[in-house]
Amino acid sequence: MRKIIIKVLKIQALLLTGASCFSPSSIPVNRRNVIVTYLSEWSDFAALDDDDLYGDDSSDELGPPGKREGFADENDPQEYKAEIGNTVEGPEVDWFGEPLFLPIGSVLPLTEENVQGVLAACREEIGTMFGYSAENRGVGITGGVDFVDFDGPTVIVRLKGRFWHQRYTVLDRVGKYIQGRIPEVVDIVIDDPYELTDEANDAAF
Repeated sequence: MRKIIIKVLKIQALLLTGASCFSPSSIPVNRRNVIVTYLSEWSDFAALDDDDLYGDDSSDELGPPGKREGFADENDPQEYKAEIGNTVEGPEVDWFGEPLFLPIGSVLPLTEENVQGVLAACREEIGTMFGYSAENRGVGITGGVDFVDFDGPTVIVRLKGRFWHQRYTVLDRVGKYIQGRIPEVVDIVIDDPYELTDEANDAAF
């Protein structure tokens, strides 16, 4: 135990002097007494494959995102996507506090303010899933996510708009992002099961 304490004190001294000879994930600390904060490196996110996307066989009359009539093609220049996207209304945001950009492994208490702040950061960090940017709206992605309420330590959210990724995938990514920064959250659920259906995605604009 004494050796561990000495090592921790040495590490703290290095941090105070700005030294960076190791990454946070390699710090030899007593995990029962010290909270280790890791850098964002997306290790909790599995790579997406084609099954996570709405494909060409979607029942959506406008076609899948990226190949939708009246929108830019996924291979078009970003400037053209943004030009088209600026004519499309984006998802509304009903919370206007500061986003909380924190590395995975951070430990925030479970409060509405913290959930809203982390969710706001999530909208930007995994922004390719959502329609908050003009470039995404330009190819037909108009999806958004909102905080709804708590059910004990469970966070309830709402999905809206059209997504490129399957809605179950979007919910999973949002959940992992929040839980990676507010570990008291035991689950992230949808307020209406219909929101996870293909029909909901096809019916949205």
